[in-house]
Amino acid sequence: MSRNEKAIFTNMCMIYKEDSILVQDRRNPDWPGVTFPGGHVEYGESFVESVKREVFEETGLTIENPVLCGIKQFQTKEDERYVVLFFKTNQFKGDLRSSKEGDVFWIKKDELKQYSLANDFLDMVSVFESDELSEFYYYRELDDWKKRLL
Repeated sequence: MSRNEKAIFTNMCMIYKEDSILVQDRRNPDWPGVTFPGGHVEYGESFVESVKREVFEETGLTIENPVLCGIKQFQTKEDERYVVLFFKTNQFKGDLRSSKEGDVFWIKKDELKQYSLANDFLDMVSVFESDELSEFYYYRELDDWKKRLL
């Protein structure tokens, strides 16, 4: 059995200031709703450079010192490992602007549940904010998708 497998790498970044977080209301019908900005890692691109690029493209903000704070993963229908690297930072500059990916705006952390959220986003936020959790893992059990926070 080979130890190699196909993988897709993506990222997501929680940008915060005081008691507020920057969110994006995604327009993508595959995974709509409020979430954090992010996207795909390009071939040959570092993970840190990719999250900086994606945040800039989707928000107009230039982030500094993004800290890797967790990971999400699952197998796709094509049996590829889909990996989302979770970053967070409170260091940024620039003028906030939305993009074709969705509208971006600041909200108070405690108001998050008042929005239409992307699927399982609250569980992901738990990983972003926890010192004890580092992984959000989807797996199949029979014909159902299950999740674990590790």
